[in-house]
Amino acid sequence: MLAVTQSAALVGVDAHAVQVEVNTGEAGELKFILVGLPDAAVKESQDRVFSAIGNSGYRMPATRTTINLAPGGLRKEGPAYDLPIAVGILASMKQCEQDTLNNFLIAGELSLSGQTRPVRGALAMAMLARKSGKQGLIVPVESADEAALVSDVNVYPVASLDETIRFLNGERIIKPLPSGQSCFYQKPPESQRLDFSEVKGQHAVRRAVEIAVSGGHNLLMIGSPGSGKSMIAKRIPTIMPQPEIDEFLEILSIQSAAGSTLTKDNRFFQRPFRSPHHTISDVGLLGGGSIPGPGEISLAHNGVLFLDELPEFKRSALEVLRQPLEDGQVSISRSAGKITLPCNVMLIAAMNPCPCGYTGDSTRECRCSVPQIQRYRSKISGPLLDRIDLHIEAPALRIEELRNTTPGESSAAIRARCEQARKQQKKRFATEQNPSNRCNARMSHTQIRKYCSINKEQGDLLQQAMEQLSLSARAYDRILKVARTIADLAGTEQIDTPHLLEAIQYRSLDRNLFY
Repeated sequence: MLAVTQSAALVGVDAHAVQVEVNTGEAGELKFILVGLPDAAVKESQDRVFSAIGNSGYRMPATRTTINLAPGGLRKEGPAYDLPIAVGILASMKQCEQDTLNNFLIAGELSLSGQTRPVRGALAMAMLARKSGKQGLIVPVESADEAALVSDVNVYPVASLDETIRFLNGERIIKPLPSGQSCFYQKPPESQRLDFSEVKGQHAVRRAVEIAVSGGHNLLMIGSPGSGKSMIAKRIPTIMPQPEIDEFLEILSIQSAAGSTLTKDNRFFQRPFRSPHHTISDVGLLGGGSIPGPGEISLAHNGVLFLDELPEFKRSALEVLRQPLEDGQVSISRSAGKITLPCNVMLIAAMNPCPCGYTGDSTRECRCSVPQIQRYRSKISGPLLDRIDLHIEAPALRIEELRNTTPGESSAAIRARCEQARKQQKKRFATEQNPSNRCNARMSHTQIRKYCSINKEQGDLLQQAMEQLSLSARAYDRILKVARTIADLAGTEQIDTPHLLEAIQYRSLDRNLFY
């Protein structure tokens, strides 16, 4: 007898509908045939499903069984098809009601005992269920929290195959999970929270960070070891505006597709902070693989991508970031398919001024030769540097600053100013055709001309700076964007000369360090 259940395949960060067709009672020897372009994990479902059915107290097929995962041209991967396959087998053997199967989208991995295990991409599956007009989504308990964040779709958490069958047969009531009670809405515990009040000194760096966060700009910190670059970078998410629900769903959908939400360590309502090691490969940073998936730049979407010891990264890995940083998305083409992933990140980079780290340090002597320093600095290409809006020096801290016990300004106070600046930008761009633009860093050329107008005197000043620092046309636009953000922090609609001068000085390291 033929039975059909509905499931989904994860392609990148999106879910695509998959029909699981099961036909039992075929003539011939006892055999389990699985077709529909499955990978190794799907093919192994035979042993898991048969053991789960037997250990859950149901009859197993005694005849030839054929299972088709349609459409056949879409590659199926992962163990998420265990539960819909098991349900389909039992429905084809009249142990489960078939009339209700088309109302639900089902996904879940099964243990040999019949218990369910979490799966990747539950959030994308919930979006697909809503789009397809399904009555609900049936997923394991551990995956239901993220799926319940999607409005207008009922998410039914199940702990076992037996519980799923009883629910579909109407023998057991399972209430849909309320979205407001999702554990993803909770805040990180106090023990895990960082604060800018712990940062000593570095007032110029703190100012540059505030500007960067207010406008969503990329930032490069250059300073000797121990000057606090990494400490400051790790606290940047604490001053970023809280994500809106649509932003958080974008963040979570990527992390869910990568399997990052399968543990409880990452289940908080917060922006991502990714800090890959400098030995990371091009694929690990950008994304890809034999079956294309998200890399670190996509996992940092709507958050911070921190690259510490920037020149130590492979040059090829850094160069692949250039276009994604500009476009806010990355397209990956492989033999298994092509996917486009969002990567609207705030790049924070840190580096030493030389291999030993003490060039320009007033207390320690630099041991590097001029050729060594030149080779070290040349690892950062001009085109990549052009895409970093602010460059700031982080000088070594004095003993007096380290001994100072007075706490610095808190993250809450800085975040309030950043949020106010972001509100101005959101209001400004609300009238645009592309209202998804939320910050100055993503302004188009048309928007720059419209919102970053300067008078003739300021234009002459900017031209002089461009000529003296040998800046590119891209740097010209970025100076205007930063000046617009500084004006927003000051609460003015017009870019004044002090705002422009401050924005220019954040490009002064171009010539001094790299050209």
